[in-house]
Amino acid sequence: MNATWEKFFQIIQQPERLIIGLMSGTSMDGLDIALCAVRGSGTATQVRLVEFKTVSYSNEFKAEVKSIFSKRDADLQMVCLMNEKVGLLHAELILEAIASWGLKPSDIDVIASHGQTIFHAPKSLHRLDDFPNATLQIGDGDHIAVKTGIITIADFRQKHIAAGGEGAPLAVYGDYLLFSKKGEDRIMLNIGGIANFTYLPGDNDAAKVFSTDVGPGNTLMDQFVQQHYKGLYYDGDARIARAGMVNEQLLAELMQSEFLHAAFPKTTGPELFNLEYLAQAQARSKTEHISKEDIMATLCRFSADVIINAIEKCFGKAETPSIFISGGGMHNPLLLKQLKTALNNASFFSTDALEINPDAKEAVLFAVLANETMVGGKTNFGDREGVPSVFMGKVCLPE
Repeated sequence: MNATWEKFFQIIQQPERLIIGLMSGTSMDGLDIALCAVRGSGTATQVRLVEFKTVSYSNEFKAEVKSIFSKRDADLQMVCLMNEKVGLLHAELILEAIASWGLKPSDIDVIASHGQTIFHAPKSLHRLDDFPNATLQIGDGDHIAVKTGIITIADFRQKHIAAGGEGAPLAVYGDYLLFSKKGEDRIMLNIGGIANFTYLPGDNDAAKVFSTDVGPGNTLMDQFVQQHYKGLYYDGDARIARAGMVNEQLLAELMQSEFLHAAFPKTTGPELFNLEYLAQAQARSKTEHISKEDIMATLCRFSADVIINAIEKCFGKAETPSIFISGGGMHNPLLLKQLKTALNNASFFSTDALEINPDAKEAVLFAVLANETMVGGKTNFGDREGVPSVFMGKVCLPE
């Protein structure tokens, strides 16, 4: 037997696996690196977050990714080159993280790499009858495996699409395995570039579980800040938004997207919610000349409202779910205040309450997906469109 495959099978048979989960979101602020000790599989999965760090990207690297991000007319050569460059950079950052933790690459069993999404194109967005759902993440897994010497599982979203899903959101799989609790209805709310949540029913019935994008989280605010405030990538502490006032006419136009009224589950991205979307809403509402602060205040309220409406659509206004928040949006105090004011029957927590650093949660979930690919049994989410019961990820060998 090939020696690398023999090692892989030995890893599968271990009672505990050390897996590095990686996540780089649409905000592109850096790479989340989570070292996880994982035992068991399925609903018996146990995860201990051993180490975690976020490594910021250089401004030059961010600009290179942004040159091909969410653009239909992206330079094909640059896409090709960045597929390799992202993989090599991620490998370099992993090796530096391992060394900083006092470990060696040989101590790590597997890397679980999400890659960097540069385009997301479900049929609901591209609306081309002769073409399937599609998504593209760059950061080649073979480059990570070869440079680190560690078996890498990557490219998780393609199997989801092949089996009938839209390639997103994938959080439903890890959220169900790690965070379901008998007798408690839970919402696992992630506010990244796009806001999404997983509904975990208190009866633990996997057939009722679903995960869905709901609309913009940080993406419109971040894009606006980056365009109008030199040197800033996001509105820290909501300082800009808090200096403005919500413009109700603009807000009403922002809420008109068909996506916001579509049934769950659904997926979207910056391909829809971008500065062109904002400009069109301003033109329709005749608000082109309002202040930048008022625009930011309105964009923050827009993100809050799409989340509020989605949760109320799921639960109704009178129910009392437990909402566990993660993602960059949880650091926006104005956004959180708006959510808590509107959803005053709900109980709000961060995933710290579940012993998972909220900034690490998505990276941890990909470590869990990799573990399921190796040792899991197929979890049945019922015969529902968009939630296929599949294993995900391609195995990339270092030799």
